[in-house]
Amino acid sequence: MITTLYIERDIESHPRAEAIIARYPKARRVNIDRYGDVFNQPAQNFRQQKQEPALILARKHGRRVLPTPPGYHIGGNRNYYFSHMLNCVYDCRYCFLQGMYRSGNYVVFANFDDFFTDIRTTTEEAPGTPTWFFSGYDCDSLALNPVTEFTDDTLDHFATLPDAQLELRTKSTQIRNLLNREPLPNVVVAYSLSPASIAAAVEHKAPSLKKRIQALHDLQTVGWRVGLRFDPILYADNYQALYAELFEQTFDALNVDAIHSVSLGPFRLPKPFYKRMIRLYPDSALLAQPMRTKTAMVSLPSDVEQDILGYCESTLLKHIRSNQYFPCVSISNPVNPVELMQSPNAGQSLLASPSVRREPSA
Repeated sequence: MITTLYIERDIESHPRAEAIIARYPKARRVNIDRYGDVFNQPAQNFRQQKQEPALILARKHGRRVLPTPPGYHIGGNRNYYFSHMLNCVYDCRYCFLQGMYRSGNYVVFANFDDFFTDIRTTTEEAPGTPTWFFSGYDCDSLALNPVTEFTDDTLDHFATLPDAQLELRTKSTQIRNLLNREPLPNVVVAYSLSPASIAAAVEHKAPSLKKRIQALHDLQTVGWRVGLRFDPILYADNYQALYAELFEQTFDALNVDAIHSVSLGPFRLPKPFYKRMIRLYPDSALLAQPMRTKTAMVSLPSDVEQDILGYCESTLLKHIRSNQYFPCVSISNPVNPVELMQSPNAGQSLLASPSVRREPSA
């Protein structure tokens, strides 16, 4: 429940901001000049704010549509991402946002129309060529939709841009608005999926694996294109059993031939983010397993990473066609980890599971 609203004076009279404000008539209202004055303050308590986050309504200035790094794609040659919101309503213990942001509060940029203008301009730079746009880097694309109505407005816009392709990345079951409208051929609803026991243990506030798979089934049934994001892949002593079961559960429930794309990705996290997360959760078993540091990045030991990715890739390809598969890194040719962290998959990585290997940190 939102009990405090911070509202940029510049956006207060925007119709979308007014609609969001009206949803919280009892909330304390604080006018501010720029969202950074609140969101970027030092010495904030991220953990405490995640328990009762404030909502910050702001205007997004500057560049709103950014290119993804080379190699990040699901079949297109022109790839961009955008973030209408900062921070996520879920509290996944591994989430890189807690290492990147000082604040656990939510920022919603109310000037969606400016995003849409930039998306249209970017698309028109290459008429006749598909241009991909990825939503869900700094937030969950669907989770706060009942408040922001982000997908309603965004889909209306993409319906007018046949050359623009949209991925909505999510863990949310807030799909009623999608089920009640005609599917768009240029939109993919992509779900992040983890083994059920891991999702239950560390993806706090997020829907269960079962509910996410049901949402995928329901979306596919009415005609939406769906994507599967097994990212990050996590190590556990019984990882083979966990991932074999995850793949079986997922593909048994879906029309595999109609799945748009499937991706697989390893754990990567910038060293400063990792250190900050340890300070936030010093008693967390998730951060206790051995890691390696290379090029200022923290990851699983290379032999462990190669083993688990190799197993998951070979098992995954027993269920899907090779042209549906888009690995976030090549198993034999790992991508530059700095580039990987610049991608919309960056850092959404789990460090352990309920069956984690418990060894002293190296």
